[in-house]
Amino acid sequence: MIESHHTYWLILALMMIGLYVVISHGNLVKKLIGLSLFQVGVFLFFISVGKVDGGSAPIVSEEVETYSHPLPQVLILTAIVVGVATLAVGLALVVRIFESYGTVEEEEALERDAADHNDHTGTAP
Repeated sequence: MIESHHTYWLILALMMIGLYVVISHGNLVKKLIGLSLFQVGVFLFFISVGKVDGGSAPIVSEEVETYSHPLPQVLILTAIVVGVATLAVGLALVVRIFESYGTVEEEEALERDAADHNDHTGTAP
């Protein structure tokens, strides 16, 4: 059974690699790359689930008996557009964070933000 579902195992591995990168790295650019890997894994999963063996495009013809459902492909096309837009907004935020804090490391930016807050309020850390 495992051999017949090797595609799903590869997709699951891709998703888990992406999730691991998002959770484990403090670099914001690496987090965005991990998010993109996770999204690609989800896209591939939905496309593979929508595949029908021997299925044809949903164009009515007398020679075709089995049709593939077009909804998964349409949804993935929309999800790709949303994913690209999300990545663009994320990269724009990373650029603004780098301009403001001089780093793309999450911990360093948080430390500098806390230090700036303490300087403005006059409290010691």
